[in-house]
Amino acid sequence: MFSDHGPSPVADASSCATGPATVPRARFASSGTTPGQAKRWGKVAQRTVPHDLQPDALRLELIELGDAFRAYQRRAEPDLALLAQLHERKARAFALWADIADDGSLRHEAKRAESAAQTTRDMHANRGTQVGDTVNEDEPVVERLLTRSQAAHARTVLDYVQANAPHPDAEVHLVVLLLTLRAARAGTGNIIGQDLTGWLPGDAEQVLERLIAADWLRLPGTVTETLASRPEDPVAFTVPTLLPAQPRPFTFGKTARARVSGWAQKVVGDRKIRKKKLGATTRLLALYTAAHTRADGRLGHAEDGGLHLDKIAAFCSLPPEKVTEHAGLLVAADWLTEAATAQGMLHGQLAERVLPLGGLL
Repeated sequence: MFSDHGPSPVADASSCATGPATVPRARFASSGTTPGQAKRWGKVAQRTVPHDLQPDALRLELIELGDAFRAYQRRAEPDLALLAQLHERKARAFALWADIADDGSLRHEAKRAESAAQTTRDMHANRGTQVGDTVNEDEPVVERLLTRSQAAHARTVLDYVQANAPHPDAEVHLVVLLLTLRAARAGTGNIIGQDLTGWLPGDAEQVLERLIAADWLRLPGTVTETLASRPEDPVAFTVPTLLPAQPRPFTFGKTARARVSGWAQKVVGDRKIRKKKLGATTRLLALYTAAHTRADGRLGHAEDGGLHLDKIAAFCSLPPEKVTEHAGLLVAADWLTEAATAQGMLHGQLAERVLPLGGLL
């Protein structure tokens, strides 16, 4: 927000129009200015742009940004895509200005603008669209559980689990993933027996014993006591490799951790997956497919046209030739509407009912 709500003293009438349809084009690439332009000055972010600031293209861009932000504030309705682009331009312009002036406060303002741009993109993505997307007003907007950046954090955790789980078994991978998400920030978290038996019916005790033997997990009591714990008296567990004294593998904050953990719990506990009594391997595949979808629910990046079987197999702890079988189980559970493998890739589509869990590649 800016305290100066008037146009810059030399802004022309067109730059002060209410509700611009598009973002004024960036002018960094412009090299030619007229003598009249050389004397222009203005304000942006409560700062006066020096009339003699060089290069001219930067000075003109800063003035134009101030006008664009003031015009945005007068809009009747918010436009998060437009606002994100304005913050991105501001971040670039202030970073260059800071380098020229050797001013730490300008550099701090550039970082704030960069953070604001990311936050605004997240807000926009969480409303079911991406910055720059064309939206069909006749189609319902999907309310996503994760923002784009939170989905990226989820994929980081999936990669971390694949690389750091103490055993390659699917059951171990599943428990390591869910406990990692609870302990990601402090190295500690709470668990109750119902959580564990819900994740791994019949296998929870054996998996916990293996994790304790590998010193990946520490419990204050016995495994039997942990499995018998109730919501009113949860067990505090520790993951030594995630304690603050160790190198930090994740950068997300408290809110993002809770969102990603909740997302994983929703996937693993999906009612149709539970009804079909699908095992740890298929649940891991559900997590992987949800984390690697586009906005329309298709699997993988558009340029790839699917997901690499070898990467899926490594995460789910199964041979690549078995992926098709488990993908078929997800189709039967209405998690995927279709699934097929070809040329080392899994192609498919997330079912409409679980689109809110899609990871927005």
